[in-house]
Amino acid sequence: MAVQREWLEKDYYKVLGVSSAATEKELTSAYRKLAKKLHPDANPNDKSAEERFKDVSAAYDVLGDPPKRKEYDEARRLGAGVSSGFGRGGGGPGPGSGPGVRFDYTDLSDLLGGAFGRRKPTGGPKKGSDLEAELHLSFAEAVAGIETSVNLTSDVACGMCSGSGAAPGTSPVICGTCGSRGVIDDNQGMFGFSRPCPACRGTGMRVETPCPTCAGSGISRKPRRIKVRIPAGVQDGQRVMFKQRGDAGRDGGPPGDLYVRVQVAPDSRFGRSGDDLTVTVPVSFPDAALGATVTAPTMDATVTLRLPAGTRTGRTFRVRGKGVKGGDLLVTVEVTIPKDLTDEQRHLVEQLRDALEG
Repeated sequence: MAVQREWLEKDYYKVLGVSSAATEKELTSAYRKLAKKLHPDANPNDKSAEERFKDVSAAYDVLGDPPKRKEYDEARRLGAGVSSGFGRGGGGPGPGSGPGVRFDYTDLSDLLGGAFGRRKPTGGPKKGSDLEAELHLSFAEAVAGIETSVNLTSDVACGMCSGSGAAPGTSPVICGTCGSRGVIDDNQGMFGFSRPCPACRGTGMRVETPCPTCAGSGISRKPRRIKVRIPAGVQDGQRVMFKQRGDAGRDGGPPGDLYVRVQVAPDSRFGRSGDDLTVTVPVSFPDAALGATVTAPTMDATVTLRLPAGTRTGRTFRVRGKGVKGGDLLVTVEVTIPKDLTDEQRHLVEQLRDALEG
């Protein structure tokens, strides 16, 4: 939210008739009382009441909103320090002359912006916009990593003028409006402010003969094929950043960044849990009951496991270092039950059952 110049000039607490320590409830009560008293419907043709009603509404609009109130209080505190430091009527010397004080800021938001975590808006070089692309990978490609490319259309430096905006054979010249400062002065009563020069857009330089290809912007829009290296172990939905691979900057600014969002196709054999791979291995009932050596797949080979006798379905075995980026392979046993038995097999199973139950 922009800090208003009026905040240094008007004491909104005084307008509402409350102290600066007033609670939200006290602020609301004071506002409602004054608004009812000063409302235009209750004071027809009374310009004084109308103006006071506007002041009261403006004061409550700020103080009745906790975030705005916090910024207002901070603005008043810092503003008081500025005015006392350069003096209304005889303080210490300042960068301006006479009763006014000059600041090289676009507005009070810039002067006070550091207190609120805002960046000072300026002219001059501007970073290009960030771009986002989507890349579809197989499960194996995501695990191993891959070097590939993405196709997109973006802003690039004009090939005709190399991004200067000036026609071939010419160059940008110093702006005569601001004298290469990039800002022009704007007197506002007691305070003086500076704002970006509109003639050169804050760059301090002007293009007198624009490039015919980009019309002086220094930018053209073209399709691009960008090579990217996707690291091993990237996960589905993850965004990978590539610095300065986005839109070209303007007026000498750096390019933006490129963000590639990865979509990973599922695999018919493997699942994934973080850096661990998961796989299910079918095991016959006799092998599970008696114990056996079984084979489990990995991403690039196989491993053997020794199942102890009496292994139950659903039991998971961990194979160290066979997952993603040093993760593990989690092998889950699934005991299979035959659907169709011959008469002899059925007889043997019945014998086993009788022996176990007996």
